[in-house]
Amino acid sequence: MDKVGFLLYNKTMIGKRIIAFDIGDRRIGVAVSDPFNEYAMPCETYFRTRNFQADVEAIAKIAEERGVGVIVCGMPVNFDGSESIQTVKTQEFIDALRQKTDIPIVLEDERFTTMQARETQMIGGVKRENRKKTVDSIAASYILDGYIARMKTKNKEKETMQKEMENEMMDEYEEDRIFELEADDGTVEKLYHIATIEYRGGTYCCFQKAEPESEEEEDEVIIFALQGEGDDALLVPIEDEQLLDEVFAEFCNQYEKYENSEEAKSLDM
Repeated sequence: MDKVGFLLYNKTMIGKRIIAFDIGDRRIGVAVSDPFNEYAMPCETYFRTRNFQADVEAIAKIAEERGVGVIVCGMPVNFDGSESIQTVKTQEFIDALRQKTDIPIVLEDERFTTMQARETQMIGGVKRENRKKTVDSIAASYILDGYIARMKTKNKEKETMQKEMENEMMDEYEEDRIFELEADDGTVEKLYHIATIEYRGGTYCCFQKAEPESEEEEDEVIIFALQGEGDDALLVPIEDEQLLDEVFAEFCNQYEKYENSEEAKSLDM
């Protein structure tokens, strides 16, 4: 891969990062995602002042300067999921933050994140007197990791549902392309419509057997002339062998434009 192609590839993969805040009474931990929004990275810790509005503006500025696309705020609740006094305080801060920025804000359950952050510090050998400097940013990274994991799961579920819907639509589409034609002897043949082409002012419909009984029948193309329109339209066999050959050749020419040319050449009337 040349250098230009490599740069263009990476540019399309990189989107706006996500930022997370662990909002406390004294400190607010900050974490951001990597450029590909795959994992969270702890950043600085903002130490709050006694000015509520100043704190809100400072947090909004941090998000703006990072150029993020989404703000994730940890929402503290009790272990049983009920609201606490801290829940109300955090919600007030988030409501004020929404007034200071146009960046979308989402909430993420932050239960156990501070506990996990402290465990991480102890495992990493961080001294007790230094833990306050990083515990909140680590907690924010856990909040962000939770959000990223939830979004990945949601996207996978969305992709699965979309594929299922596409498959159902394709099945219905395939069923709509199957026609039953009755022969003079009363037998019914199920044919799969593969193309309708125009040739020298005429319209011709091309079919294959929907229930072939042999490999030869799988590759067989059946062509009818379409006469009339709407409810009066009729499929009429082509009795002129030369015309039939010409229409089949035109079908193969058009088929090669959109499908595998070798497959088109293998088709037989």
